[in-house]
Amino acid sequence: MTEESRTSAGADRARRLFEAHMPELVPVLDRLAVQLDRPEAKTFLTLATLRPFFSGCTQIGGGGTLLRNYDFSPDECEGTIVSSRFLRPVIGMQDAGWGLLDGMNDAGLAVSLTFGGRFVHGPGFAILIVLRYLLETCSTVDEAVGKLKSIPIAIPQNVTLVDPEQALTVFVGPDISLTEAPDACAANHQHMPVPDEQEQSSRTQERLSAVRAAGTDVAAMLRPPLYQSAYDEGQGTVYTARYQAPEGRVTYYWPGESWEQSFDDFAPGSRTVTLGRVG
Repeated sequence: MTEESRTSAGADRARRLFEAHMPELVPVLDRLAVQLDRPEAKTFLTLATLRPFFSGCTQIGGGGTLLRNYDFSPDECEGTIVSSRFLRPVIGMQDAGWGLLDGMNDAGLAVSLTFGGRFVHGPGFAILIVLRYLLETCSTVDEAVGKLKSIPIAIPQNVTLVDPEQALTVFVGPDISLTEAPDACAANHQHMPVPDEQEQSSRTQERLSAVRAAGTDVAAMLRPPLYQSAYDEGQGTVYTARYQAPEGRVTYYWPGESWEQSFDDFAPGSRTVTLGRVG
């Protein structure tokens, strides 16, 4: 959390922001905060007070499928697949208590995030709670985009959305209005190319070209350049996820390993996987 959010004025601002933009989730927020039993829990769970964080990732949607690689530091990834029923059934990869890196709901809507590549920060929410909110309250891509237009986002993010009828990627951030991407895929830049030095480290434009060429092909996601191994720089691939939301199914992949979950058959458990082994 930011230092400002630890003050009573900062906590009040976070609460008012949450109530204004996510009123349907206020009862859930309060219930979860009581369970955490820490004085700052209610403020933290608004996810309107987090210090900015930046990740990698590549994603693409089409034909009712959302396919993504999540690239980050493994030590800082919660690694929890959660099946929840707050306002409706949702399955996704959890982070920051109840936020989501990606997920789907029982209406056949799936969403995921990537960092937008520009290192700016403003008042607003971490995208993690926004994805949770969209899945809890929306049934279609159009409905989700309509809500996303008015929600303040703290750092630049690319959001890919898929339902049974369409797939779309949008650019959002603290300094831009929601903008539709040319197609339903994203890496780690928005409408402007990144500087050459940033491209050399992130390979964002190279990955975007590669995922466009591969489409929703899991095998391509498990090979370079889409599968990344720069774990020391926080840009290694932690997992690959393929959401087939109209069918209520998601499969998580690692090299040589996969794990399917669904609304009809969600199986609690744990897996230990080896990262960075590409063959």
